[in-house]
Amino acid sequence: MRGYQDLFRTPEFTPLFLSAAVQTAAQTMSGLALGTLVYRATGSPLLSAVSMFGQSLAQVLGATLFLSGSDRLPPRRALTALALVFTAGTALLALPGLPLGALFAVVLGQGLVASLGGGVRWGLLNEILADGGDSGYLLGRSVFNMMSGVMQITGYAVGGALVTVVSPRLSLLLSAGLYAVAAATVRLGLSRRPPRAQGRPSVAATWRANARLWSDRPRRLTYLGLWLPNGLVVGCEALYVSYAPGAAGTLFACAALGMLAGDLTVGRLLPPAPRRRAATPLLLLLAAPYLLFALHPPVPVAACLVTVASVGFGASLVQQERLMTLTPAELSGHALGLHSAGMLTLQGLSASLAGSVAQVTSPAAAMTVLAAASAAVTLALAAVARRTPGTAETGAGEPGEAGEAGERPRPAPAP
Repeated sequence: MRGYQDLFRTPEFTPLFLSAAVQTAAQTMSGLALGTLVYRATGSPLLSAVSMFGQSLAQVLGATLFLSGSDRLPPRRALTALALVFTAGTALLALPGLPLGALFAVVLGQGLVASLGGGVRWGLLNEILADGGDSGYLLGRSVFNMMSGVMQITGYAVGGALVTVVSPRLSLLLSAGLYAVAAATVRLGLSRRPPRAQGRPSVAATWRANARLWSDRPRRLTYLGLWLPNGLVVGCEALYVSYAPGAAGTLFACAALGMLAGDLTVGRLLPPAPRRRAATPLLLLLAAPYLLFALHPPVPVAACLVTVASVGFGASLVQQERLMTLTPAELSGHALGLHSAGMLTLQGLSASLAGSVAQVTSPAAAMTVLAAASAAVTLALAAVARRTPGTAETGAGEPGEAGEAGERPRPAPAP
């Protein structure tokens, strides 16, 4: 599989793609609306950041309890149910007079349920593109990431207009409707598939698979490279509302535009050899422009810095390709779900940390601190990886000889 057109000729790729696109638009619109609603009610950067990214904090609990379902549940049924849960939860958030405690309970409940979604979706994508050769998954995931950038630009633009001109609650109701459309697209567009692994989902099965994935040092470093630098920079993004309350939608849209450019470059333009070496430079690019927020740049300059920085999110494609080379086929969904849950958890923790620092200093100072931490973590992981056999860069180098004792990694269906 060598071209984007080939992807859309693959059975079931298009409905999976469309459902994810609608869901991404719903998520961006609802996140901006909720963050604005909480900031208007409380004036707190911390509570605003947690309301937007707080559901990510529940991902770690979901990853320890439910993640075995990523490979042990029928994909169509699981994805439909997840979209319907978000439909109901987002509609509930739009209720006038909902107490702040109840609002955060709904947000965290959504995050707990969503911890299963990444593994189901990306495991299914890997399964759909399994016959695409070495570029199948990488090419497919790059298309999803670029779609995510486009839909985030659209969602933040539309959501920003709705929040400003009408009300955040209307934006939440429209988001709930979009989640319902995503559920219908999955139910009608995907075929019934059996689970990828045998057995019932259970906490014990989740723990066993997590332990198996975490036991291999190269794979462990790959996970840390996927979670930490990215998560810290998302903490910077969580402060857009408090940094520029009237232009947060613009900053989020610029971040999505930069991410789109990075995914296009990595997924389509970089040859394999340079791509394998690109993770660390891209992660440093992700952090460096945010250091200039120490100067409190005006919104037009801030928008340019955000756009350039977000190109660095393309590093995740390189790292996911590396992860798939180190993961056996029967754990592909679980491995990708663990990546997604860990990434979102770190993003939620970083958003809380960023809000706490901004509470006692300023949003600009907090962005600078988190960006410096992200760059330091990237350099530290790269140094450790150079001393680890079978690993290079921040979990993005050439594959080693084996993923773990007695287990040969399958050829990577590139991310």
